[in-house]
This record gives sequence, C-alpha cells and structure tokens, in this order.
Amino acid sequence: MRVSDFDYELPERLIAQEPAARRDSSKLLVLDRASGALNDRVFAELPAFLKPGDLLVVNNTRVFPARLIGRRLRTTPRGDTVLGGQVEVFLVNRLEPLVWETLVKPGRSLLPGARIEFARGKLTAEVMKWMEFGRRIVRFDAAGDFDEITDRIGRTPLPPYIKRDQEDRLDADRYQTVFARDRGAVAAPTAGLHFTPALLDRLRAVGVQITEITLHVGYGTFQPVRVEQVEEHRVEPEAYSISEAAAAIVNRALAESRRVIAVGTTTTRALESAAKQGLGVGGRELVRDQDATSQPPTPNPQPPTPNPQHLTPNPQPLTTDLFIYPGFKFKVISGLVTNFHLPRSSLLMLVSAFAGRERMLDAYRHAVKHDYRFYSYGDAMLIL
Repeated sequence: MRVSDFDYELPERLIAQEPAARRDSSKLLVLDRASGALNDRVFAELPAFLKPGDLLVVNNTRVFPARLIGRRLRTTPRGDTVLGGQVEVFLVNRLEPLVWETLVKPGRSLLPGARIEFARGKLTAEVMKWMEFGRRIVRFDAAGDFDEITDRIGRTPLPPYIKRDQEDRLDADRYQTVFARDRGAVAAPTAGLHFTPALLDRLRAVGVQITEITLHVGYGTFQPVRVEQVEEHRVEPEAYSISEAAAAIVNRALAESRRVIAVGTTTTRALESAAKQGLGVGGRELVRDQDATSQPPTPNPQPPTPNPQHLTPNPQPLTTDLFIYPGFKFKVISGLVTNFHLPRSSLLMLVSAFAGRERMLDAYRHAVKHDYRFYSYGDAMLIL
C-alpha cells in the first residue's frame, strides 16, 4: 500500500490558526460508514447522533508546557561565563528524571557540551548527544522540582503548522481539553478540544455513558511518514494506562453489545492496543466476537453476541507503538470522533482503516469544498 494513496489537496487557508469562538461551535461532519452519507452539522449537536447506552471514551492526558526558552552560556577567553543568543528546547521524551530527548533551535550550533540557562539560572541544561532527525539528548540541572519549574516557565507546545510570532495566552487554555487531568502530553488529543462541561452534561442526560483513559501524546504525532510503502512506517512509542474503573465500564459495554465511541485517534490506539497486547494485571485482553474491519459495515448488521472476555486494567503505564492502517481489525471501537488530519499522515491512515479509504477521502474532499477547518484547532468528524 502506497503512502501517496492517502494524499489530498488542502488549501493553506483551511489550516486553522485559532480555536473556534466556542469549543462546541466547531463544524461537525457526520459520516455513516454503511452508506457513505455525509451530514453537515455543528459539534454542539453531537447528542442528537448518540443514543442511550452508548459509551464515549475520552483521553484525559494533560499537555505540559514543553517549550523552554533560554539563553546559551558561553565561556570567554578569560574564563568568564556570559549569556549568548536565545535558544529553544522542546521536551520530547523523558529518558531519566533529568535527561530528555529534545528538539533544539538553533540546532546546528549547539554541539555536545553546549550549555543553556533558563529563568535566570533556576534551570540549566547541557547538550549530551546528537540524534537523528535533529534531536538532541539534554541533561538538566534544576534548582528545585523540575516539573514545577517547567510548568512555571514553559510555553504551550503548539504544532508546527500553527504559526505564532509570540505566545498567545489563549493557547494555554484552549490547547487543553476540559477533562485534562494526567500531566504528560506534548500535544493535545485534539478531538477532545470540542467538548464543554455543558455538552458533557447534555450527553449524560440523554443516557450516554462517559469514561476516561490516558494516552500521553508524543511529538511523534507530528512526524511525517518518510517511507513510500505504508507497511514500512513505524510509530513512536507512547505511554498509556487504563484504570480498573474504566476497564470495567468498557467491558460491560462490550458484553452488552453497546457502542463504544472513541474520542480521538489517541483513545482508539489505547483501547485497541489493550485488546491486541492483552497485557496488564490478570492478563486477559479486551476483544469482541464480531470485529469491525476496514470495510464499512453492512446496513442494519445483526448485533454481536455478548462477549464474556474482559479488558484487564493497567493502572501502571504501558507503551504502545501500534500503527493502524487499512486492513486492521478493530476489536473495541464502533464509533469515532476525530479531527481532520494531514495528508499522507499515519492518523489519516487510522481513520481510513475505520471508515474505508475511499469513504474517508470523499469526506475530506467534501470538507474542503465546504470550508471546514483542518488540523488541531480545526473542525471535527463523527464516524458511525
């Protein structure tokens, strides 16, 4: 399967640079997998498309301010330490308590041994090693708790396609879901950005059940697919966890043949990883008797036989590098809320696996024609 099979034309003007005026005022494109029918709505109308007994699963990861702005430390010929030019360090992956895989700007001039100061010396860093794709291993020295310092001095880690001359304080609030709790993501689970507390209450009022899991979104979500054949691509590992309470709720929904609707590709990967890996305390995995495949379902399918098997909770984080593309057999989800993704991206391949590639590309062409907004701050889709 070729990566070019997941390309589409997107005018730059449709790449959202700002969030919608209200979270739930974004457009919502509803796609029926069985018929391919498309319905243009507003996200606040989501309750009209769900029904009593549906289970909505959200990702409660919390974005931390991973962009650190500092100054390079230089040593003069006389041995004095002076401040040099501005440096940005983007925290990508914690390797040890004070050792991180990072992206740095300007990268070429920061050789191993280069030192950086942040917040008047409350935090310093030394470049230890160069890695591929412009990454650097950096060791920090903190005058206090590292996470508390970075929470105070760091900036919101917006995706590279959102252009900002200066930090917009609105981003600190709007690039975070209303159910964000567990600190650890360097990117927001963007399908969740459309929900408000009032909308969640309305969903509960119509009988929709809501539960939370955690997958800490890594920088790899922005990485391009650099191969020509889809099957050769690899997804960077990300940490996820599913509590005992959440596992019990998902298990019961599956046993009762109720719809499990994932909010976002991150939630999808966590749930399907749990089913595929079969890891955790107790060792039994979450599966369904009737798999959802990459092909759209037949109209009015017969309800599956209740499944006695269970998702085992894994309150301690596991990691997943699950790459979902057409041909993948879904064992958990039967619906998906998602944003519009980049051309040729692994996320577009995931939603194409769920809805069918042609159906998905038709929906994207429809979205472009009707001026939907794309990517992190863009509009949403509901696929049922």
